[in-house]
Amino acid sequence: MKTNLSYKLLMVTVLSALVYWSCSKDLNDRSDSYPALTPTSIDLDAGTWKPVLLTTPGEFAVAAPVATNTPAYIAELNEIKGLQRNLSDNDKKIIQYWSAGAVLRWNEILRELVAKYNLPPYQNPDNTYPAPSAANPFAYPYFPFANPPYAARAYAYVSAAQYDALVATWHYKKLYNRAAPYKVDSLVQALVPRSDLPSYPSEDAAVAGAAVEMLKLLFPGEVAYIQQKADEQERYRIMAGANVRSEIEAGEALGKLVAQKFSARGRADRAGQAIGNPDIWKKFETDTEAKGEVCWFSLESPKRPPMLPLFSKVKGFLCDSMDIINMRPAPPPSTSSQQFKEETEEVLYYSQHPTRDRLRIVHFWADGAGTYTPAGHWDAIAADEFVKEHYSEVRWARNYALINMALMDAAIACWDAKYFYFNPRPSQSDPNIKTLTGVPNFPSYTSGHSTFSAAAATVLTHLLPDRGSKFNDMATEASMSRLYGAIHYRSDCTMGLESGRKVGERAVLRAQTDGAE
Repeated sequence: MKTNLSYKLLMVTVLSALVYWSCSKDLNDRSDSYPALTPTSIDLDAGTWKPVLLTTPGEFAVAAPVATNTPAYIAELNEIKGLQRNLSDNDKKIIQYWSAGAVLRWNEILRELVAKYNLPPYQNPDNTYPAPSAANPFAYPYFPFANPPYAARAYAYVSAAQYDALVATWHYKKLYNRAAPYKVDSLVQALVPRSDLPSYPSEDAAVAGAAVEMLKLLFPGEVAYIQQKADEQERYRIMAGANVRSEIEAGEALGKLVAQKFSARGRADRAGQAIGNPDIWKKFETDTEAKGEVCWFSLESPKRPPMLPLFSKVKGFLCDSMDIINMRPAPPPSTSSQQFKEETEEVLYYSQHPTRDRLRIVHFWADGAGTYTPAGHWDAIAADEFVKEHYSEVRWARNYALINMALMDAAIACWDAKYFYFNPRPSQSDPNIKTLTGVPNFPSYTSGHSTFSAAAATVLTHLLPDRGSKFNDMATEASMSRLYGAIHYRSDCTMGLESGRKVGERAVLRAQTDGAE
């Protein structure tokens, strides 16, 4: 038994490494073509935009920089010149990579981490399942299990913290109005596009400081890797002539202070209790049966505990607990109704009659174990669209914060419906139904893909209205992929889309009042 278990653990580890490598390779191959960030607007007044958690953009003090004619500053300019005289090919690749944008790159890094950790734990020899522990992230199963709700929360916290950090950074940039090193000294080369944006404190360092602080909480087993990426990013700014070291230090310190406020919120947002316990899991069954309905159960062998049944209690960014209850969709068709029978038969049809086009749709939107999840898929879609717009870093951060806060709250709303109604999966209702892409280990109603997709599409449509029909068509396709894959009933999908739109509209309301439009 020990040998068998060790072999299984080894295979899980190998699979994790392969998934991480392949995901990282795919992301890097795709993103190497991103051009250097050249904002059409520097958004100089972004220091007045409404932050998410900060009480004011100037909540954390940043000391005034020294004058650019002082020996201390001149020494920092000499550091840049020394680095630029000896740039290696690898240094040039680092500059090219990071010059695409700090927010863009950190979102990519976060998606890689989610994919690496999005692997459900293997069972113990006694057929129970271990749970990851934040207190011991290096023990199997590794913490976290970055499933869709966890991932959506991670994207939201990182994005919102980076946005607040940049609003604060812009506040001080305008206040101190220090020119970039390549404008102060003509012997400093500008290895990134020139900008009129003041350089103190460094926006890249603020983004890195916020990312490091948040990711220590969310992925504690990756601290060394995360710090390596931050060090690389900050060194790039100096090599590129965009910042002197003191600007980096000021930005990093500010980013970390802002992120500590988000970390404190994250430790108290009830996500740590979302796993529940056997008594709570059993109560979902008894409550559903008391209504005369067939309840969901795990189709895995041995049966796996339900995924984060109390995620509905997590504190969201856009919706409070009463909002979630008020947005809860009407009940699904009764499991004894004619409509339920007809919807089950429809799923059986799609299960038994796949087409090449439907299979393409199923697999494009699958986003299962070992991927960056549906939320990450929409972040990747957003990145490709935002690059075309030539946003400033602060607008990148603001737009990602809107999308990802909506995706997190969509997860909360969806998980509320799932565990309130505890509806069975189609393949549970009819064993003849064979899914085309696995069976998620949580109740059916409503569809998570549908809820996530409608929330993201609603926000993207507001940000880029000329492409609204494209985003809404994509959300509909993502929703239908779950019916084509025999994972969801039609009502799961239609009501999921409706719920997602309602959450997305909350983000749009925030966008309309945050001062950025």
